[in-house]
Amino acid sequence: MMIKVSKLPVITFLVCLGSIIYSSTALSNKTFYKPFILAQSVNSTDTAGITQKVEHALKKGRFDIVGQYSPYPNAHIIIISSPKLRHYASQTENGIYAAIQRVTITTVDNSTQLSFTNPTYMAHAYRLKADLADITQRLKKILGFKEEYGSKTGATKENLRRYQYRWMMMPNFTDRLELAEYGDQQTAIKKVLQALENNAAGVSKVYQVNLKGKNETIVGVQMKGAATTKCSGDEFIMQKIDFKKLKSTGHLPYEMVIQNGNVYALFAEFRIAMNFPDLSMMGENSFMSIMCTPDAIIEALTLAAGGEVDNW
Repeated sequence: MMIKVSKLPVITFLVCLGSIIYSSTALSNKTFYKPFILAQSVNSTDTAGITQKVEHALKKGRFDIVGQYSPYPNAHIIIISSPKLRHYASQTENGIYAAIQRVTITTVDNSTQLSFTNPTYMAHAYRLKADLADITQRLKKILGFKEEYGSKTGATKENLRRYQYRWMMMPNFTDRLELAEYGDQQTAIKKVLQALENNAAGVSKVYQVNLKGKNETIVGVQMKGAATTKCSGDEFIMQKIDFKKLKSTGHLPYEMVIQNGNVYALFAEFRIAMNFPDLSMMGENSFMSIMCTPDAIIEALTLAAGGEVDNW
């Protein structure tokens, strides 16, 4: 007796196999980006000397140094901008976050890591029209290139442009903290700078960049953490979550945006997660270890913007 075997399972198998191969091929053709770029690993702990050479190289490469600071020992951050960066930033609503990039000099053991924020990663995370690929290549040429880091697998352009940490209820790039409201842009800038000069809530100014032709200003700030805002401090946060061999110092500094007389900032749940995408929710060196940080940052930045905090 001959048993007839249906060809349907075979056909189904072949269709599924084809889909898997197609998906795998499509995935392999995608570019995955990571938040930071290691330019060089220098066998020296002469931070001052390395910083001087980096400054010279950046200026020669036609980047503007708009600010710099050392948030804690063995870490120095240079904030840069350029006419081209500001032009790209002005093309997109809320694109001002990409008007600057950060170059970091971090001493670990007996060597120094020279790194910078990945402009293309930031362009997609901040949903710019331009991908800043030319800026990325320019910085690689000026400073060097060894590897991208900050995430084990990286993220695609599509994932970055809709980035949200873990759960749907977490903030994304379009969500923002409303810190203070003033009648006009100049008054807002004046009030913010005055509060920063007074070191309100342990927050002080690191840099300021204005977008030409737009009522938009970005102000980068150092946060030391005051009595009620200890968990907002740069060093407090980084000691908890920047624990890997390659340091993500370029996460700092945090920033505020002044737009049409209103002062905003990104939610910490987005701002921290985009630079530490592999950070676990629970356990040691996790978001749980800085659970007090989001609320502390809201209070610190509100006071630094000249706003008022409800303490009831």
